[in-house]
Amino acid sequence: MSVEDIARAARAASNMLQTVSSAQKSSVLKRIKEVLSERRDEIISANNQDKAAAQKEVEAGRLSASLFKRLDIEGKDGDKFETLLQGVDDVDRIADPIGQVTLARKLDDGLDLFRVVCPVGVCLVIFEARPEVVVNIACLAIKSGNAAILKGGKEAARTNRVLAEAIQHAIATAAPTEGCQSRFPETAVQVVETRDEINALLDMDRYVDIVIPRGSNSLVRHIQSSTRIPVLGHADGVCSTFLDASADPAKAVHCVVDAKTNYPAACNSTETLLVHESVLSTVFVDVARALVATGVRVHADERSLAAITAAGILESSDNAAALVSAAKPSDFGHEYTDLDIAVCVVDSLDAAIDHINAHGSKHTDAIITEDAENAQWFMRRVDAAGVYWNASTRFADGFRYGFGAEIGVSTNKTHARGPAGLEGLTIYKYYMFGSGQGAGDFGAGKKQFLHTDIPLDDQVRNKFVL
Repeated sequence: MSVEDIARAARAASNMLQTVSSAQKSSVLKRIKEVLSERRDEIISANNQDKAAAQKEVEAGRLSASLFKRLDIEGKDGDKFETLLQGVDDVDRIADPIGQVTLARKLDDGLDLFRVVCPVGVCLVIFEARPEVVVNIACLAIKSGNAAILKGGKEAARTNRVLAEAIQHAIATAAPTEGCQSRFPETAVQVVETRDEINALLDMDRYVDIVIPRGSNSLVRHIQSSTRIPVLGHADGVCSTFLDASADPAKAVHCVVDAKTNYPAACNSTETLLVHESVLSTVFVDVARALVATGVRVHADERSLAAITAAGILESSDNAAALVSAAKPSDFGHEYTDLDIAVCVVDSLDAAIDHINAHGSKHTDAIITEDAENAQWFMRRVDAAGVYWNASTRFADGFRYGFGAEIGVSTNKTHARGPAGLEGLTIYKYYMFGSGQGAGDFGAGKKQFLHTDIPLDDQVRNKFVL
């Protein structure tokens, strides 16, 4: 198939998906889980081949270690693959949003208006490593009634291909659902493999409705500058955690260490630690000692470096001194995706907020404090998709939010923001039911609009759900 044939097929599938039922979607998702389970050995074998080839690229300096870490689909003792399968179930269990009424209004007797959730249409998803994204996006697209065209990184080409074949086989062999008028389109999920195909698709705004890039800063910025199609995503994951004047030491240590070390390659890992000057020799010292003990490289500004030195942390282990260095201006606003953290001491809560708004990426930022008023002020003023109080920034994730899975994290201020699950793949349309009225029937000296809201009870809310 040509690239345009792929795009046309996706558009046709998208149109057909508008009329499939929740039962049909559930049947397909259940079959996807079955086929993935049946083909587990084949999938892991392909993934092992990808990892072996990628390891050589890492050793040659052509592939980053952080990207390599995202490549594995099996996990320790198979836990990552089991989480993948669980994710299919989680998406299946979520209530189908399509057809839900979010606004109902009577404009006149016999003239009713409804705002109804509908799919976006055709989604082009471009991602690096993380082959599980093939399954996550496919399942979310199916649940939300969208067609998906997927392009993974070449480092996971074998795994992506096997996963896509499994999903397409599942769609083709899913059990028919009684009473359904439309068949489930087999081209609902398609995969492309080359950059040339992507470049062509980025010009096809006639067929593609939204582009979702997941990967490096350079990938996302390239996509954003290369298409007229709306882009949902984020270029950077520069998250900050602020230790306020009343920060609890135990909470500070646990949240910061988790935010930095739980999965440093993730976009929700904390990259900058801001410290109120009043806790520099107390809470911060405990946090710095814990970070160094877990192997984190600390890029400390002048005041925090002095506090670390005075506390004897540099002599706390054989390699402690090697893990601490003086911060450079470029360390702030930098996404390390590794066991590195930049530290900056500030004189006030507002100074911390200003630093985040100036250097952050509007992803996720946290405050550690026992002062509720300060927490509320921080959460209102920080311009980010997620703002947390006494919690690790690593919670910024669609699975942890209960979305089943996520299509990505968006720092946009339109359509979707933060970890985006099904709602990130939906939009709405307006249904109007009249009885012969014309717009010219209303106005001065004529009929007046009623504009009365219709209560959204279950019957109204689910009026158009299939």
